[in-house]
Amino acid sequence: MNRETASMWKQSFVLFREGFLALMANYTVIGTPWINREGETIMTRNFFYKPEIIGDKVILRPFEEKDCDIMIGILDEPNLKKLTGSVSNDVEANKPSTPEERDKIRKWYMSRNDQDNRLDLAVVRKDTGQLVGEVVFNEYEADTGNVNFRILLSESSCNKGIGTEAISLFIKYGFEKLMFHKISLEVYSFNPRAERVYQKVGFILEGVRREEFLYNQEYIDVKLYGLLNHGGEK
Repeated sequence: MNRETASMWKQSFVLFREGFLALMANYTVIGTPWINREGETIMTRNFFYKPEIIGDKVILRPFEEKDCDIMIGILDEPNLKKLTGSVSNDVEANKPSTPEERDKIRKWYMSRNDQDNRLDLAVVRKDTGQLVGEVVFNEYEADTGNVNFRILLSESSCNKGIGTEAISLFIKYGFEKLMFHKISLEVYSFNPRAERVYQKVGFILEGVRREEFLYNQEYIDVKLYGLLNHGGEK
């Protein structure tokens, strides 16, 4: 390699490095979902790749075996069962999970890193390393580039800004790395706290399915929120 060629390569590398660092300035993603084909960098919706995303308060990372029992405890919280629509009354919400149910939950989380059509990441507090919940992209539509989003957090981690940052980081990854066109979610009308967070990060109310869910013999609306990959909505 002559001196002129070497200088060109050096300049190209400096430009690439500056552009890459500018892109990653706001958060850190360990690893990459990019692939290289015929010398060109191609961006793909690579669900099999499970990133680690680091924010100020939380770390989003792939699930580990040690997380299973912690998630069992989180999923057993009565209020979380209600807010996720897992049960239809307070009596069911206060029942502890059975050994069979706990075994299914362990198998579920042990298989999350093997999924190639969805992305499930653990939400971990950065200050303590404590696992407090999960964020999920699922129901992906390849033809439209649209995807569903959901999050669940332990009651002890609420009202601390953890959920807001976890959602923001995850959505940023979904739009910038997985190139989703639209991210949608559903929330029950008896969960205004979650609605406020969704609205805060940019989700827009798109509709209501009236009296869709029955809890304690009372009909509950399901609210539909969406966020487009447009600069004006983010």
